Amino acid sequence: LRSCSPGQARRTNASRRACLVARFGDIYAQERLDAETLLRTYISDMEMVQRIIYIAAVESFHAAKMAYRQFKIRVRETLSLGHSGPESLEDTVLDYIVRHEDLYDVQASVNEVIRSMNINPKISFPPEIDFIVISTLIRELCRLAFSMQTLVPPLDIAFGTDGELFSETKYHHSFDSDFTAALVAYHVWPALMENDVVVVKGEAVTKR
Repeated sequence: LRSCSPGQARRTNASRRACLVARFGDIYAQERLDAETLLRTYISDMEMVQRIIYIAAVESFHAAKMAYRQFKIRVRETLSLGHSGPESLEDTVLDYIVRHEDLYDVQASVNEVIRSMNINPKISFPPEIDFIVISTLIRELCRLAFSMQTLVPPLDIAFGTDGELFSETKYHHSFDSDFTAALVAYHVWPALMENDVVVVKGEAVTKR
């Protein structure tokens, strides 16, 4: 264990949170559009392209959260053997994870996301192509989602379903939306949440 003052993770929580929220915005503005451009070379249907990217984001958060839980259990088991304060075991575990995030096996999560996408009935892909083409986006989202689990409280994305009532507090309309329609046809990007409060709005398409 590298030396680190007690509760370091909690003390840096606000600055880490600000960086991660900013990174979420950067991925939306950069990696998401790169992935969109890449997918458009294989798929002409823009709705399908946007659905693929949204599902990649949802699956990335899911895979990273699962990986974080398993990682945390292993760290807690190891550190509990010799733990003796002054900070709580939970704080010690959190400090360790924040300092050793490079031990997160992000490639395993990327593989898990691609496996899940391959069996998702809402999206399809030309058989000669693989979702691995957007692995850069998936990897960045997995890294981000994993880091977001180290915050107190953690950040997560909102659960969205096709046909849900459009929420002005949770989403921006996509430019090609029918602004008079009340229901979400599909989602373009998830909203970022802290507990039940929207931190960053997502994007959704409304249609009649």
